[in-house]
Order: sequence, then C-alpha cells, then structure tokens
Amino acid sequence: MVKFSVTYVIVSPESAESGDYEESGFIEESLPLRDALKVLFETRTSQCGGIECIEPSDSIISNARWITIHNGMEFITGCQESRSIHIPEHVSATSRQRIWHLINSL
Repeated sequence: MVKFSVTYVIVSPESAESGDYEESGFIEESLPLRDALKVLFETRTSQCGGIECIEPSDSIISNARWITIHNGMEFITGCQESRSIHIPEHVSATSRQRIWHLINSL
C-alpha cells in the first residue's frame, strides 16, 4: 500500500516580516491516501477564512512531488497555516494527476 506524509507550515505576522515560518513540521507520516487527505483538509483552528488556494509543487501536475493547501488567515492571531501532502516517488504520473483532481473536487 502507498503511504503519504502530511506536513504543515504556520506563518505569523511577525515571522512574515522576517521572511520565515513561525512553525513547521510533520502532521502525520506513512498514512494511506484516504487518511492523508482527511488530515490535509484539517486546520489547527476553526477560526480561519477557509481555503485560499491549492497549489502543486510543479506546473506540470504529473510531476508534482507535493500538493499544498493554503488556508486563510486566522481571525484572532493573524497566522496562516498551509498543509502539504507529499506523494511518494514511485507513484505514477497518471496517479499524481488523479490525486490532484481528487483534492480539487473535495
């Protein structure tokens, strides 16, 4: 079974000024696709403006190594969280495109 990892990045207003992240790391590793997608769409707080955009790591979707969901700013803290699903190297180009379409349809 193919296993996926999900990572996160949090940018605060202060860290953005210095061009850095406030916090980053792994949410989960070695997840089946269904579980990885569930975690990908979660956020650390419900006080955010929803999804701003979904972005692949490559302009050619079949080459994408990860896909990132950029969430809107948190209303109280001004922080912004992004989560990425990392696609294992051995996943075919066609399957990468399917994953992209699946993420965009959820």
